[in-house]
Amino acid sequence: MLTLTALAFSSLHAETEPVEIKGSTSEVYKTASGDDLLIYRLDPPNHDASKDKAPAIVLFFGGGWNGGAPTHLEPQGRYLAHRGMVVFLADYRVKKRQGTTPRECVADGKSAVRWVRENAIRFGINPDRIAAGGGSAGGHVAAATGMCEGLDEPGEETTVSAKPNALVLFNPVYNNGPEGGYGYDRVEEWFPAISPAHNITGDDPPAIVFLGTEDKLIPVAHAEAFQAEQRAFGVESELYLYEGEPHGFFNLSVGQGKKEHFIDSVLKTDAFLTSLGFLEGEPDPGFLDQIANGEVP
Repeated sequence: MLTLTALAFSSLHAETEPVEIKGSTSEVYKTASGDDLLIYRLDPPNHDASKDKAPAIVLFFGGGWNGGAPTHLEPQGRYLAHRGMVVFLADYRVKKRQGTTPRECVADGKSAVRWVRENAIRFGINPDRIAAGGGSAGGHVAAATGMCEGLDEPGEETTVSAKPNALVLFNPVYNNGPEGGYGYDRVEEWFPAISPAHNITGDDPPAIVFLGTEDKLIPVAHAEAFQAEQRAFGVESELYLYEGEPHGFFNLSVGQGKKEHFIDSVLKTDAFLTSLGFLEGEPDPGFLDQIANGEVP
């Protein structure tokens, strides 16, 4: 339990500024490196936390473990909230703000998923229907929560699982090995424990992965090998390749992505989550089109 003095100290020395995510509710899910880490919640329409047991997803932004903001996957999150999920857009420590390493990024990801599960009753969530997702380095964080053992925040209570029940990964840097993997020079101290592609086992969550064939950071061969190995272990694994597209091809929030790829990847995510029992009913491409046109707040 933090004392008032400790809380005041963390507030005075916080480096992360809150962001505006319209319609969201924010809370501090963790205090670390002298900073209050916020998580932003978007509830489904007419969600009643006192009665419902909705599925949830925790989304992590990209930025090479260096920077980024929780708004990165806000468009995807808004659609999934519309479809009935309680959506969490999580902040986590990065090099530019807290001077941290990828190790702390993973620890924060695990803390965020664990915090959501710990608060499942309060938020009206099914604790067995919590997904994690992310783009680029955020995809690494999400995948690591589901596939990499250990790497928790030192001293954190780990009796509540930080493993999500499904993974939604947009051009994830999930192979961090010395032979062409992303960021090996920054994670060598914790390799192979920190590399999802080097920790595939039969109890991994089912995963869906989206990748452009001209991505300069993640080779297509790594994505295909990841899918093949997961399937060899009996884990459901879907891979969708977008011909000629670069890193960030799906990403509307920073002006990189193409509208058609944003819509297509989210609809495939919808189908994947529906097949796992997270979502029910029909997808809503019209609502997605509104989001892509900036018509949904």
